[in-house]
Amino acid sequence: MPGNVLWGWLGPLLVAGFGAILRFAGLGRPNAVVFDETFYVKDAFALITYGVERASLGKVEDPIADRMLIAGDTDIWVRCTPPEADPCPLYVAHPPLGKWMIGVGEQLFGMTPFGWRFAGALVGVVSILILARTARRMTRSTMLGCLAGFLLAIEGLHLVLSRTALLDIFLMFFVLAGFACLVVDRDRARGRLVDWYETSPLSEHGPWLGLRPWRIAAGLCLGAACAVKWSGIFFLVAFAVMSLIWDAGARRAVGLRRPYGGMAGKDLPTALTALAAAPVIAYVVSWSGWFASSLGWGRNWAQATSQGPAYFVFDSIRSWLNYHFQVLGFHTGLATPHGYQSEPWSWPLLLRPVAFFWETPKSGCGTDSCAQEVLGVGTPVIWYGGLAALIAMIAWYVATRDWRAGAVLLGYAAGWLPWFYYAIADNRTMYLFYMIPMVPFMILAIVLAAGLVIGKADAAPNRRAVGAAFAGAFMILALINFAWLHPVLVAEVIPHAQWWARMLFPRWA
Repeated sequence: MPGNVLWGWLGPLLVAGFGAILRFAGLGRPNAVVFDETFYVKDAFALITYGVERASLGKVEDPIADRMLIAGDTDIWVRCTPPEADPCPLYVAHPPLGKWMIGVGEQLFGMTPFGWRFAGALVGVVSILILARTARRMTRSTMLGCLAGFLLAIEGLHLVLSRTALLDIFLMFFVLAGFACLVVDRDRARGRLVDWYETSPLSEHGPWLGLRPWRIAAGLCLGAACAVKWSGIFFLVAFAVMSLIWDAGARRAVGLRRPYGGMAGKDLPTALTALAAAPVIAYVVSWSGWFASSLGWGRNWAQATSQGPAYFVFDSIRSWLNYHFQVLGFHTGLATPHGYQSEPWSWPLLLRPVAFFWETPKSGCGTDSCAQEVLGVGTPVIWYGGLAALIAMIAWYVATRDWRAGAVLLGYAAGWLPWFYYAIADNRTMYLFYMIPMVPFMILAIVLAAGLVIGKADAAPNRRAVGAAFAGAFMILALINFAWLHPVLVAEVIPHAQWWARMLFPRWA
């Protein structure tokens, strides 16, 4: 890869460091359990305490356990009868991996807002580094790679979810990591194919390219995405197909007569290991706490152990699958109206964000009318610029079949289009922050478009100067827009009039 190797790492690391300051500064603010943290904070605490989720005091309408945690009391569990028994099992709708990760922060830093938000902030920072390095690899430009990381660092929805103990930031992280591994695998596989082409006699199908550890790593990451939220399956399927198409394209590029036959015979068997077996292993391992405990929902431990080891294994698997069918029924019937719900078509336009936290403090802003909010919304300049860039990617792909444009469009479509089915078929309750796995691909589209505007290294100097000025102006506008929104993204106490001025659309308020 051309360019200075030192700056190829140092630049992205500096950008990630900038993102870390934004995400860790004041991470414990607000000192409250915000929005859906009411579910995942306690589930994570139960996992690190008991290995499975347990029922806590109160309901959504009266979250007694939330108030106890903020007061420093961690004895929040509902006890099953008789009174001295263990806490009651809890039915949950999402796999456990994301909650285990939240629990790591709680174990390290205690049951405090900083503790339960630590893991999300950490993976948010690492995702900035991954995106910067991936964009650099895709564009062969350290500058464009750093631009991608910088835009993710100042992206509002990414910032909010990095500073909140919800599952979606972990889903985004593993999807992005899986994609990044596949991009590396593409380069490595093509390198091996070129080496074979230069040193071996030609054949119709070409060689077997080995086990390809980067593709196995991608499968593990995408399996981990499914172990955070089931919507990770959309990316797993899309990226598996994409990887195989890349393989066939590589074989065609070196002139093999039967590239698709070569892909099917040489690449598909190892792809099934990497992108089918590895994800299943990652997913099942994430449930280790449930398998190892007698306390989980639907576990049937006593019944299973009374019939011998073979029946124990059989009944454990049967109980686990039955649990999954219950969860599937829950997801397909999830249509409870909510004040912050929105439709997928409106998400790219940022029409209806989610207020994660809202208070009107009596003081702290210099006036007698203060506001404090965590608003889950993207940076508008980046999102609207991203829409234009995605349209440009469609035109570029149609005109040139460039793999980078196709990959970005596929990643965005895999995360967005399936929700239209659920909106139409199930009338499912959905929220803007479901968009977070698509945000890295939106930013990649912006960076690729910026590369087209700037031009190749051998383009006319005036052309490159104008293109660089245009890209730089966009970056500055995005930074100004982010700085303007920042107080309502991180719960700063500001005058109510300043809060209202930041509400771009009526439905933001």
